Amino acid sequence: MIKDSDSHRPSVPSPWRRIFCSLFLVAAAVALVAALASSDAVGQRVELPTQAAFHPAPAQKIAPWVMEHTGNGQQAEFFVMLADQADLSPAADLPTKTEKGRFVYQTLLEKAQSTQGPILQWLRERNIENQSFYIVNAILVKGDRQLAETLAARPDVARVTGNPHIHNDLPERGPIEESPLQPGAPATIEPGITYTHAPDVWALGFKGETVVVASADTGVRWTHNALKPHYRGWDGVNANHNFNWHDSIHDSVGNPCGNDSQQPCDDFFHGSHTTGTAIGDDGGTNQIGMAPGAKWIGCRNMNQGDGTPARYIECMEFFLAPYPLNCTPNEGDPTKAPDITINSWGCPASEGCVVGDELQAAVEAQEAAGIQMVVAAGNSGSGCSTVSDPPSFYAASYTVGALNTGTDTIAGFSSRGPVTRDGSNRTKPDITAPGTGTRSCDNSCDSCYTTASGTSMATPHISGAMALLWSAIPSLQNQIQASRDALNSTTVQILSNQCGDQTPPNNVYGWGRVNIATAVGTPPPTPPPPTPTPTATVTPCAPGTPTPTPTATATATATATATPSVTPTATPTATASVTPTATATVSPTATPRATPRARPTPHPRPTP
Repeated sequence: MIKDSDSHRPSVPSPWRRIFCSLFLVAAAVALVAALASSDAVGQRVELPTQAAFHPAPAQKIAPWVMEHTGNGQQAEFFVMLADQADLSPAADLPTKTEKGRFVYQTLLEKAQSTQGPILQWLRERNIENQSFYIVNAILVKGDRQLAETLAARPDVARVTGNPHIHNDLPERGPIEESPLQPGAPATIEPGITYTHAPDVWALGFKGETVVVASADTGVRWTHNALKPHYRGWDGVNANHNFNWHDSIHDSVGNPCGNDSQQPCDDFFHGSHTTGTAIGDDGGTNQIGMAPGAKWIGCRNMNQGDGTPARYIECMEFFLAPYPLNCTPNEGDPTKAPDITINSWGCPASEGCVVGDELQAAVEAQEAAGIQMVVAAGNSGSGCSTVSDPPSFYAASYTVGALNTGTDTIAGFSSRGPVTRDGSNRTKPDITAPGTGTRSCDNSCDSCYTTASGTSMATPHISGAMALLWSAIPSLQNQIQASRDALNSTTVQILSNQCGDQTPPNNVYGWGRVNIATAVGTPPPTPPPPTPTPTATVTPCAPGTPTPTPTATATATATATATPSVTPTATPTATASVTPTATATVSPTATPRATPRARPTPHPRPTP
């Protein structure tokens, strides 16, 4: 049947229609050639479609968060992600951390310097606030919708993504105890340290020597008795914070540490606590850390728990190539990069963080440089697919779940896989460690300690375990995948079919509970010599900048805001009666509150 719309068309036999169409196309081609010839004769250029015509429309390149927060004339901070990103794959073939770090730093820095110039010049001419990053080829700007659209329209810009302020529900501290040095008092080892068999590695003569662990957190009270002897910026007499400390908090109001602190400072307690679990030891009664022979450096990436992608990335950039106080990344030195970083923070998509892009690229750049990024799984359990906030679910992150300390049962709050946020169905966490009732440093005084629970507390156990592994087996140092395999293959395996196949690695325990003694095995009997302590030289970048004095003033203490108490959902395995706290990884629901508990009976320190 012929439709009404076709009833008025000329009746043309099908073969003739094809002939007419062919003749029409030939005629059009002849006309185009004639036009080109004519234009050449008079020195004119005919504009043909260019590749720029096929670029996505500006609005398609702008993240929803940016569109929302620049509506109605509002201004917001956002990243301008350049299309030309550096290729770091050759770093995998370089044998040493020095070579890897230098290659990654130089490649990233040169890419940023060679491609950002036109945009930066355009921004300067218009007095638009901006900050350049090189660890990802991106520029942070502040502006309105028109600015976002103008920048997104450029062919050298891939995306415009937001810089939201993220609130991390940090754990409440338990009771604060003051434990001054007592000569002759028996040394004690915390239960989590014993349960991972760190003392067995110490007995072999390895305590983390030659390894540097970095804290990305609320800061660190560097003068704490259990932390100061292990700070890379302290030589026993003088302090030198250059290359050892950076503060990415520039715009806080009322923060006890202020902005751009010139010395390590902890505005909450969380950073001091996690650093202590990785490397802490006061030389007397308090053995709180996994690898007390390692050194630490730090970067403050949260303002009393509040972070932004820019703050997080700035610290990762500092760790890739540390630079002196008041300097810029251009003065970075990749040979001073840490070996391992502790990351108990999150950046949830529910608050505007993108799933990949700048954060993922920064994490992968550290891995390419031979830096192991250890990350908390988060406290959104006990449901499945709750490992869902960057950077916990990235393949490059070594993700840690929390056990009820002293048992092989998962803590109710510990987040689980599989990862569905990016569609990968990736198994997470990778490994588990003790994470409840953990006793470590408090920031309220140099001899103060407190307890806390969360995957934040499990994470530094793994950072310290990696430090012990690299101290005992130097051939593994900074070989990221081989080192993860060494820890994963020697765990105490724990079965669970709650979130998929029960066979390790599963989505509740990962490969299982870390056992660092089994991972180390029986290495050569002579431990490597400790790293020489740095001299207290000063390399200021800003003339007239005062050098911090060797003895820091006491770090001000921030009071934690109480969070609603929630009864964790029952898990398929029996759990110890410990009420968990939140870590620095955000949960979309209310997070459980810490319940103070009596300190476990101390275990005697083994004789070396």
